Amino acid sequence: MIAEAISRAERRTSGEIVIVFAAASSGYYFFALLCAALLALAVPLPFIHLTKWPIEYVYLTQLAVFAAGVLLVQWPALRVALAPGSLKRHRAHLRALQQFLAQNLHTTRGRTGVLVYVSDAEHYAEVIADSGIYEKVPQGVWDDLVADLTAQIGQGDRVQGLMAAAERCGDILAEHFPPEPLGQDELPNHLIVLDAERYV
Repeated sequence: MIAEAISRAERRTSGEIVIVFAAASSGYYFFALLCAALLALAVPLPFIHLTKWPIEYVYLTQLAVFAAGVLLVQWPALRVALAPGSLKRHRAHLRALQQFLAQNLHTTRGRTGVLVYVSDAEHYAEVIADSGIYEKVPQGVWDDLVADLTAQIGQGDRVQGLMAAAERCGDILAEHFPPEPLGQDELPNHLIVLDAERYV
């Protein structure tokens, strides 16, 4: 369905549209383990000052807290919840930039590639357009598309949201980059799904 929407949109323009969906843009392991370590470091303080426990018991408690923290942060949703919003936005934006290059959007003949990147865990979406498009289409146009896309995804309608985003990209590109007589499809049209577990 999404591939068909991309193909329909691209028939009206010489531009190339690529949609990438990531369950998450990072595993957030480092930050989650840092939280577990800080909690374990803080645990001895009340025991040292408020109890008469031998120091060995205090350190064993500290070790147990850290071990429990390590086990808890194996849960992906908890790692995402612990990560600050600024870190999540930064990781998602970085992953979008990486995907723009990884999907070869910068290699199209007219520099008319557009990436629609969605990272589900972070509730993040971004559109990155190549230089040929930015010369003619202001950023505000893409910001409006992202706002509509995130609203639809927030309502749980991911497929329809991505299909609508593809159609909207086609409308925007067709206005400035009409199809070429002998134009060819330079990039694949299927939805690209990323595995979050590859990232730390």
